[in-house]
Amino acid sequence: MTTIVLGPRPPELEAFLERRRLLGQDSHDEVWEGRYVVSPVAHSNHGVVQAAIAIALGPRARPLGLVPTVGFNLGEPENFRVPDGGLHRGAPGVLYVDTTELVVEVLLPDDQTFAKLDFYTARGVRELLVADWQTQTVRCFALQDGQQERDRSEVLDVAMSVLETEIDWPPTGE
Repeated sequence: MTTIVLGPRPPELEAFLERRRLLGQDSHDEVWEGRYVVSPVAHSNHGVVQAAIAIALGPRARPLGLVPTVGFNLGEPENFRVPDGGLHRGAPGVLYVDTTELVVEVLLPDDQTFAKLDFYTARGVRELLVADWQTQTVRCFALQDGQQERDRSEVLDVAMSVLETEIDWPPTGE
């Protein structure tokens, strides 16, 4: 479901957003070209896969000089996305990361993962990995090469079929 509020935010909406911030529920909210996007709390399997991917990518990333992270702000204050993970050339050390080598998105029902491809491409991100815990698959998109789907990551030099076996997937069917 999508709700759009045109014009200035009413006080009730400001109070709602502030309550989310105070409760720590806004950690995955994003700003898309000045539009505030509220993201619901994810299914617990989302976090399981997010952590499992970070664990699987770490040993491949570090020898290449890449630093794995989980959620971070990619972009600038008025236009940013919060991918579920990423691989950076060195520790970013900033609130808003300008670009990165690779971003990770874990699919959720009704999420906006594929609507983010153009944004990630424009930010200079080389690859996007999309993990689906329900099908236990990982897809790789070469963003700077026409957003083509590939069966292997050039950033990590690994086939998606190999990476899928290295992820400790949660049970399906929930």
